[in-house]
Amino acid sequence: MIRNFFCNKEGAAANILAIGYTFIGYGVGIVLLIYGNLWLNILGMFVVAHSLIFSAYFIHEFAHGTVFKTKEFNFRCGVAMGWLNGSCYASFLDLRRKHMRHHRDRADVITFDYKAFLRAGPSWLCNVVLFLEWAYIPAVEFIMRGYVMILPFIDSTRVADRKRIISVLVLRLLFFAGLAWVSLKALVLYIVAYLIFITVLRFADSYQHTYDAIAILAEGCVPGNKIRDRAYEQNNTYSNLVSVRYPFLNMLLLNFSYHNAHHEKPGVPWYRLPSLHLELYGDVSENIIPMSRLLSGFHKYRVKRILSDDYGKVTSGLQKADGFYGAVGVSFLTAV
Repeated sequence: MIRNFFCNKEGAAANILAIGYTFIGYGVGIVLLIYGNLWLNILGMFVVAHSLIFSAYFIHEFAHGTVFKTKEFNFRCGVAMGWLNGSCYASFLDLRRKHMRHHRDRADVITFDYKAFLRAGPSWLCNVVLFLEWAYIPAVEFIMRGYVMILPFIDSTRVADRKRIISVLVLRLLFFAGLAWVSLKALVLYIVAYLIFITVLRFADSYQHTYDAIAILAEGCVPGNKIRDRAYEQNNTYSNLVSVRYPFLNMLLLNFSYHNAHHEKPGVPWYRLPSLHLELYGDVSENIIPMSRLLSGFHKYRVKRILSDDYGKVTSGLQKADGFYGAVGVSFLTAV
């Protein structure tokens, strides 16, 4: 009976298991942060981080409507996942709208240009951000999230969102205060888990496109300075697979790394992406870049990419990603 709620009945079991793991893992992980010895605490930290990662990628699935038959179910579950990972300061509808623009316009469309903000601001602020990024603290991602929170208070067209932002902030602060009251150690480990979650998502996001990052108003138009057709989309999209040899490892990111297949057919659910990828590209596509070949660049360009005017270049051969700096501040969890 429950299978009838899902878009595809054959995917009901996979979705139930993965969604169940996300919520149960989050709860169990927090319990492990509070109780037990140090090794259980560390295990809990990684379980919380991975549950947050799954919650983010399920927001992406709900935005595309690939899980449940009805918009209402996808909406409600998207909101619930947002409460887990802290993206709830933006409404689910705003998150969905921004992500659909990414597909429609074939560009990384943003309404807050953090690079212009840092360049125009005091030098000490830019230096602090660059230092934090050098130290592997994703400062830009928190700037983007902070902007989501303050936007209703500086934009008169978003006044109606102010009460919701304040309510969300109060409830989340109460949660963290309660966690600190039960165990300060648990709060510290939760913060570490959250940093791992943000870093993993940003690593995946960094290397999936060589699109243009275009700062325009929410309803503005992407400049027509180039042909952004389906060929452009595929040529500037990359499948940064966790593993080519062991495809099941891509499940660690809910198969989000099969990005060319996702962009070719955005309505295909996460559990079908490996077979679709194999059908479309096989294992020898020029647009496949294993994550193992991106780790050194992620480290090497961790400061350079922050203010770079582009994402670098992808060439060919084994070293094709050596000049690929990567994107910053393009997360689908920030509706700006």
